[in-house]
Amino acid sequence: MTELVIGEGTQVTLHFSLTLKNGHVVDSNFEQEPAQFVVGDGNLLEGFEKAIMGLPVGAREVFTISSEDGFGQTNPNNVQTFKRDQFDSDLELEEGLILSFADAQNDELPGVIESIDDEIVTVDFNHPLAGKEIDFEVEILAIDPCVKH
Repeated sequence: MTELVIGEGTQVTLHFSLTLKNGHVVDSNFEQEPAQFVVGDGNLLEGFEKAIMGLPVGAREVFTISSEDGFGQTNPNNVQTFKRDQFDSDLELEEGLILSFADAQNDELPGVIESIDDEIVTVDFNHPLAGKEIDFEVEILAIDPCVKH
């Protein structure tokens, strides 16, 4: 009998961390409950899934995920400018502040204030990890064959 490894449709239980190249930990569940997902269900980005394919239970690895395989490149078209008076005058705007906007379908869209002056506010709607290389550390705790419904 061969040992089950991560493949399409397997259910995986793992601990993970996402770390930027400067050492800043963006997300980690090593001190919490493990995450669980089915390979191919869309809960893990494809580039992260590709990195762990073929790993067995007990594997602990660190993979460098390029921006192309992770959260994508930054898109200059996702940086928009607004007139300062379009924001509530009670709102204290500052660089780095994340605000919620509504897109054309009225869905919530987060944006990060990139710059402010007396007349213009520049907002970046790119994913905060876009354009960044990520170190993806994983520890595979369990792998189960996918249950068919």
